[in-house]
Amino acid sequence: MRSLRAGADPSKGPESGKAKSEYRNYTEGKLLDRVYSTYLLMHTHQTVDFVRKKSAEYGTCSLRKMGAMEALELLDQLVDESDPDVDFPNSYHAYQTAEGIRQAHPDKDWFHLVGLLHDLGKVLALFGEPQVSGTAGRGQAGVRGIPPGRRDACRTPPQWAVVGDTFPVGCKVQKSVVFRDSTFHDNPDTRDPRYSTEYGMYQPRCGLENVLMSWGHDEYMYRVMKFNNFALPKEAFYMVRFHSFYPWHTHGDYRHLCTEEDLRMLPWVQELNKFDLYTKQEELPDVQQLRGYYQSLIDKYCPGQLCW
Repeated sequence: MRSLRAGADPSKGPESGKAKSEYRNYTEGKLLDRVYSTYLLMHTHQTVDFVRKKSAEYGTCSLRKMGAMEALELLDQLVDESDPDVDFPNSYHAYQTAEGIRQAHPDKDWFHLVGLLHDLGKVLALFGEPQVSGTAGRGQAGVRGIPPGRRDACRTPPQWAVVGDTFPVGCKVQKSVVFRDSTFHDNPDTRDPRYSTEYGMYQPRCGLENVLMSWGHDEYMYRVMKFNNFALPKEAFYMVRFHSFYPWHTHGDYRHLCTEEDLRMLPWVQELNKFDLYTKQEELPDVQQLRGYYQSLIDKYCPGQLCW
């Protein structure tokens, strides 16, 4: 297994001109209503049955074919409605994350690519997933670097089964899950005795690979990577699959389901997370200047037309 560079501290992220305490504020802020509405829908509808259905529906990667760069460009049209920190298209966030990793880990080009593609699974929202009513995206006026026409295009179908923090279904919801106390009251699994205990339908230390996570872009992108045989190390697949599992990698919950292998992988997920989170800023990257470098990484590790 690969090791992180000596001295790397997952608790210390890149400088962004914003205090770390200001990130992931779920108690106040101009985007809070949008964020809460997304999580309310997510926590109402994400059940064991729903996750199994979506896993079967999308596990075959038969929606369409396109290259990784084409998928990234589709995210020009998507603003993540679960994110309290940004109100600009997700494609810019991909480059911000990748560039932060590139600066800190110049010798790990595969890790740079992970930063770029970690959120590509959000293209599901642009395919019309999920099919229920909910909140719509908002325009992005005032963000530097986004043409007015592009701001107006950033309107998508509801996103509750695509974006946001993930959590295990089929067992008791742990305290660190965002809005836990006010958003699960209509979720039928919370009243099902099979799923309402700490372990629920799982065995102690069963391993995260055997846990059903709430359906979203993490699991979908992991499936795409596996199906298309991305030539990336195991750590890359693991980081993508669990990067939104904040209750685990940041708050320490659900450790009773982990194997030793999960805990060995944890520092890698935390390392990605500090760039995923702390590089978010409204000063947007010059995508045209960076595109060539990242296309070369795509050609190296996941070339050509991919099945989605």
